[in-house]
Amino acid sequence: MDALFLQMATRESLMRGTRGSSLGTFLHMTNLGSSTKIGMGLTGFGVFFLFFGMILFFDKALLAIGNVLFVAGLAFVIGLERTFRFFFQKHKMKATGFFLGGVFVVLIGWPLIGMIFEIYGFFLLFRGFFPVVIGFIRRVPVLGSLLNLPGIRSFVDKVGESNNMV
Repeated sequence: MDALFLQMATRESLMRGTRGSSLGTFLHMTNLGSSTKIGMGLTGFGVFFLFFGMILFFDKALLAIGNVLFVAGLAFVIGLERTFRFFFQKHKMKATGFFLGGVFVVLIGWPLIGMIFEIYGFFLLFRGFFPVVIGFIRRVPVLGSLLNLPGIRSFVDKVGESNNMV
């Protein structure tokens, strides 16, 4: 009896165009290549491990796993050649040095110093994307109103006015 009900419910949801997983629906509808989907997953897990490693008082192992997954995911998403070109542009060598140097320092066992280097390098590398990201977040209902609070607005405006393109 339960199997029949489940089969009918599944058939009905397919006829309505809904699926069980919103992430599965998103990935199915966007027609991304398999390497891009893998890269999105690796990058997401990398960010999760980095965040979790910082919450757990800069756990060396979690930060190292997060770093490796983030860089590997970036290479899968935009391709190996474009990743190499992005990191090793002449005007981004300082930022790349800090970011990859921070990854190396975390890997050898000094997580706090390494994360300081990484965060500084990350902001130097990706500062051209900040105006786009801030513009997108301002259009999100709850987050947009948070960014317009008096103390936060001036800081976000300063970060969002970056003229350095990637």
